[in-house]
Amino acid sequence: MIHPVPDEVKARAAKIKLLLMDVDGVLTDGKIYFFPGPDNTVIEVKTFDTQDGIALQWLKSKGFRTGVISGRKSFATDQRVIQAHMDYSYQGFTEKIPIIEEIMKDAGISSDEIAFVGDDLTDIVVFHRVGLGIATANARSEVKDEANWVTPNPGGSGAIRDAVEMIFQAQGIWRDILTKYEVR
Repeated sequence: MIHPVPDEVKARAAKIKLLLMDVDGVLTDGKIYFFPGPDNTVIEVKTFDTQDGIALQWLKSKGFRTGVISGRKSFATDQRVIQAHMDYSYQGFTEKIPIIEEIMKDAGISSDEIAFVGDDLTDIVVFHRVGLGIATANARSEVKDEANWVTPNPGGSGAIRDAVEMIFQAQGIWRDILTKYEVR
């Protein structure tokens, strides 16, 4: 259960139809492991949280759209996007505003219907242009200061789950999830 959320944040969360997020430090803990491959290539390994994964599935089942915008390109991220049935994947973009504008046009939604989860300075400009800016617990202090809300858990350890639960609570959906799993 998410700790009490300020009314102003609940009001913003009640409008959300699309959850976008950064990858490294948000969907992952920010660490990237490189292992030597058999043919002098490098194998990149990232870890993703399973509780975040089920929360992304819940979003899809409730008609929300999801996506990632990341400054790095990664095969591991490609696979997570596919497994989580995300609608949008933009990798290799540190300038995120043109991407946000493209996604808004494609989705046919306004900026106040978008939540963005980030952890670093490049995410602050996005916070200023969407309805709900969410920083992870491990975000830089400047990012937390600019966010509308900060997750209780760090990236790669349930931050996306926190964001989804909070949005679902604001929209009256969370009880449906609990009922589905027979939580009293």
